[in-house]
Amino acid sequence: MGIITRFKDIMSANVNALLDKAEDPEKMIDQCLRNLNSDLGKVKAETASIMAEEQRTKRVLTECTEEIEKYQAYAVKALQAGNDADAKKFLEKKAELTAKQAELQAAYDTAKNNADNMKAMHNKLVRDISEMESRRDAIKAKLAAAKTQERINKMTGSIDGANNSMAAFERYEEKANKALDKANAMAELNAGTKDELKDLTSKYDNPNSSVDAELEALKASLNIQP
Repeated sequence: MGIITRFKDIMSANVNALLDKAEDPEKMIDQCLRNLNSDLGKVKAETASIMAEEQRTKRVLTECTEEIEKYQAYAVKALQAGNDADAKKFLEKKAELTAKQAELQAAYDTAKNNADNMKAMHNKLVRDISEMESRRDAIKAKLAAAKTQERINKMTGSIDGANNSMAAFERYEEKANKALDKANAMAELNAGTKDELKDLTSKYDNPNSSVDAELEALKASLNIQP
């Protein structure tokens, strides 16, 4: 029964431990699934063969038991008919079959034990495969979420950079506004000083003073009051 020995590790395998130790869980689980599906096909074929052997040994054992019961009944009938010699022959055949029955019972017990082991192994493989398929989907979903989060983190970094650039721009704009306000104020001060001096000098620099005097004399002759 090399098949049972070969798959003992399957019966004791800790699928969760394998996945937790994997550096690349997605690749690991895919590889485990491929291996387990391959093993499942082998175990299923071997299980069917061993179950068939169990059924065969059971059938042979049942037939032997029925033969024993049959010759026991013939021996009773022979004795009832007063044929001791015939009864003895039937009992001898029964003894022969009884010895054979013990061998057939041992063969059946072995076949049944093997079949039970293989069926347990098959069922565990089916459960492990189902579990790993579920975990694979969960792992892939987590990896997809992680990749999405990474993209979000990168975008957040870009936004932070943009915010920093905007803040710097606003500082530069504020400096520019202050510089402009200062320049405008200085221009206003300069303009005010220039106009005041101009007005002051005009009092003393009037090229049309004779015309003004003539205008006043004309108003006096016409008796026009100022």
